[in-house]
Amino acid sequence: MYPVMRPHHIAPRLTTGAFMLNSGLRKLGADEQTEQGLHGMAAGAYPIVNRMSPHQFTRLLASTEIALGAALLSPLVPTALAGAGLTTFATGLVGFYLRTPGTHQKGSPLPTDEGVPLAKDFWLLGIGLGFLSDRQAWVWPCPAACRRRRPCRHRRSCHHTKPCHHRK
Repeated sequence: MYPVMRPHHIAPRLTTGAFMLNSGLRKLGADEQTEQGLHGMAAGAYPIVNRMSPHQFTRLLASTEIALGAALLSPLVPTALAGAGLTTFATGLVGFYLRTPGTHQKGSPLPTDEGVPLAKDFWLLGIGLGFLSDRQAWVWPCPAACRRRRPCRHRRSCHHTKPCHHRK
């Protein structure tokens, strides 16, 4: 079995995964006032959210954050897949930040004092894009025969009978 999580992916996956999991678990037990606040802010940036009740929206948001946090923390989930989920989620958060008046300076993405807590979404987006752009996240290691750049000799019917196509 090949490793799914590379050593240089561990630190960013642990920190973002723990952050997302904690955020989702805290929202799961939110009271009605918190649910209405989250729903109201999200509906201001994304009008389609008005189709859901505040309770449904908060549960969906919490479930998404918990699932994403668990995927980032799990070594069984490939980094490219976890990075795709993180990038997608963070893109929505960055869109929320940019569409909400008062969170950033006029004509600039720089945050105001009220927008500093939301500016972390850019960090999440950067980490997700880093996972997606890392070539090692997408390539499975070659078998030993391929790494040696010579044909496999352990079986005649082996599919590794040609030199490695990953190296030139």
